[in-house]
Amino acid sequence: MSTRWKPHVTVAAIMARDGRYLLVEEHTAQGLQLNTPAGHLERGESIVQACVREALEETAHAFTPTDLLGVYLTRNRHSSKGGDDGDITYLRFALCGEVGAWDAQRPLDEGIVRAIWLTPAEIEASQDRHRGPMVWQCVQDHLRGQRFPLDAVFTH
Repeated sequence: MSTRWKPHVTVAAIMARDGRYLLVEEHTAQGLQLNTPAGHLERGESIVQACVREALEETAHAFTPTDLLGVYLTRNRHSSKGGDDGDITYLRFALCGEVGAWDAQRPLDEGIVRAIWLTPAEIEASQDRHRGPMVWQCVQDHLRGQRFPLDAVFTH
């Protein structure tokens, strides 16, 4: 009997303010990398709830999603330590919206070194440090004004 293949469902918060984007610098198996605030959808959560939670946990900023930026599918090959073949597919729901208050006392998620505001030019120039191709793709899509109604993502 074969194992059923399933992609990893993730969410990402595309957080912009004053011409800069809030990224996180995080420890990964591939070293210190930059990513949009993102993480896995947890059991019982809606896409919106997961995105709000991940943004807060990784940046200590409140986040209110207003639009679906896009749905992204990518395949990453990693060195395998957990018994899988190191070939992981991610299905990412990227939401954009309003960046709220920062809680300076809130600790960041394990593995997150810091949250950092970067210009699009700085993000483009740092692509060799991105966690994956979706980081720069989401910023480009946001810059060109791509938006879809948030109610396109339905939770029963």
